Amino acid sequence: MGELQIIVEGKLFTVDKSLLVMNSEYFRALFESGMRESTQEEIQLHGFSSLGFLTLLRVLRGERPILDAEEILSAIECAAFLQAEPMARHLENLINSDNCLLMYQAAATFGLLDLAHATALYIRDMCQDLSGYADSLPADMLDYVENLLPNTFVAVGAHTPTFEFMEDVSRTICYLDEDEDCWRTLGCLPDNASTFLAGITTLDNKIYIVGGVRGANKLIVDLSFCYDADKGSWSQFPSPQHLRYDVALVGHEGHLYAIGGELNRVSLKSVERYSVTSNTWAFVSDLPQAAAGVPCAKTMGRIFVCLWKPLDTTIIYEYHVEKDTWLPLTSIKRSQSYGHCMVAHRDDLYVMRNGPSDDFLRCIIECFNLSTRQWTALSGQFVNSKGALFTAVVRGDTVCTVNKALTLLYKLEDSTWKPRKETAGFSKGGSLHTFLLRLPKGCKKLAT
Repeated sequence: MGELQIIVEGKLFTVDKSLLVMNSEYFRALFESGMRESTQEEIQLHGFSSLGFLTLLRVLRGERPILDAEEILSAIECAAFLQAEPMARHLENLINSDNCLLMYQAAATFGLLDLAHATALYIRDMCQDLSGYADSLPADMLDYVENLLPNTFVAVGAHTPTFEFMEDVSRTICYLDEDEDCWRTLGCLPDNASTFLAGITTLDNKIYIVGGVRGANKLIVDLSFCYDADKGSWSQFPSPQHLRYDVALVGHEGHLYAIGGELNRVSLKSVERYSVTSNTWAFVSDLPQAAAGVPCAKTMGRIFVCLWKPLDTTIIYEYHVEKDTWLPLTSIKRSQSYGHCMVAHRDDLYVMRNGPSDDFLRCIIECFNLSTRQWTALSGQFVNSKGALFTAVVRGDTVCTVNKALTLLYKLEDSTWKPRKETAGFSKGGSLHTFLLRLPKGCKKLAT
């Protein structure tokens, strides 16, 4: 379609016309309208700032800029005027405790309703940490936030399928009741579901379980299950084409990614993507190396995995969804130590690893910053306590970890972990899967 000259606030931008048509409802309608402007090689636009338009072009060209308050306001204004969905998605990926109140009010003012809802959910989860937030919001916007369901810390142990005629009361999913300082039973797993060496993740307030095994010979479970927290019901969905266990499962933008795993005790490098809309799996680019139990994390709309190579080297890769490719970001070498778990907060990736062989029960945490591309080690060491830090989820500015003895909550501040609260431990031992769900009020149990 060629290039187009666009003038905003007296500044000239040269833009690929097809890029605008692909990503902006405003330009799509303009160039299909037959109006005089649709054939011009130069267009002057009003209603938003040149700063906002520059930010939009950066996002459309594949950049992921971190924005300050002025840039956020300009970006929201531009995204609303040009109906540019990619910009709105990028802003949603930038929501944090520093900008959520500003973003919520601006998104509501300019009619970016999905962004406003996403920021309202974030504020709901951060109510206790956002001092004076209620005073800064109009009454109707405050009511909207307070009527939303907060994220709840949920955990499930490693369970194999049971026989239909044998009720196994231990096969439960539990949630942390923070008000009462105890773990409560949410409900039971389906009889045929396995959470032992299974891939488990959440997407759009649903739990997805893929793979898993039964028995000492690791016979693979070829059924996959989904629990819809909003409806309170279980359903089955297709399993990956390449059956696997000890698989990493990631939910991202309407898709599940089954990453690596094992089959017949052989590690896999294949990756499959499940579309929730089409209910189908398809192969995407392989991992750079075969691996099982891959630590994964998501942040700022990006997917990362942590792989380990002999000679003590840990490598972090990013999966580029649009390009369907794995690109190495960084590596770090630590003697006799490999990453067990990775979580993300803002533009930081935290890798939790075991200590050296003479101090294995201590957990070392190291941080890689995506913006500076620098590694830093968190001061001190964290007691592993049989896995407390090898399963973790981030809620707002808090890391939630759990083991049999206690639940540990850490506040993330300036790339450090500061202990903030200890609550009841999870009664069941062994490996755990942890995640966040928005549970309906009065929710007692899952349907089986």
